[in-house]
Amino acid sequence: MRKTWQEKMNIGSKPKLIRLPKSYMGAPAGAKMLIATPEIVRDYMKSIPRGKTRTVKEMREDLAKAHRAKISCPTSSGIFVRIAAEAALDELKAGKAVNKITPFWRLIDPESPAASKLSCGADFVRERLASEQPKRASQER
Repeated sequence: MRKTWQEKMNIGSKPKLIRLPKSYMGAPAGAKMLIATPEIVRDYMKSIPRGKTRTVKEMREDLAKAHRAKISCPTSSGIFVRIAAEAALDELKAGKAVNKITPFWRLIDPESPAASKLSCGADFVRERLASEQPKRASQER
């Protein structure tokens, strides 16, 4: 049976640090690479303030630094971003208010291939980002 996004989100795993057997993504052989978890990625998304954005690359750098690693695994990080976003969308579909779900739109670029793969599509990401931008005085009238 196929796992739901929520089940994939809450796998209960711990982050792992592995030593790279050879250089990878600019990190030398022997450097530590972080394999995060969906929960860590979700928590990172939640830490991004309203009206601000971060890139997945910045998240990977921040998480690597926080875990004393040279890099974060780009493959697992991308997978965990998708899991966290889809789990949040499932919560929205189940009736949770949009301001109570994980704000994945602050991390996923609406022009990226990742945004178009989401079940909500890139337009939802664009709309959420636009809704968080401060209104200018001319727009408030």
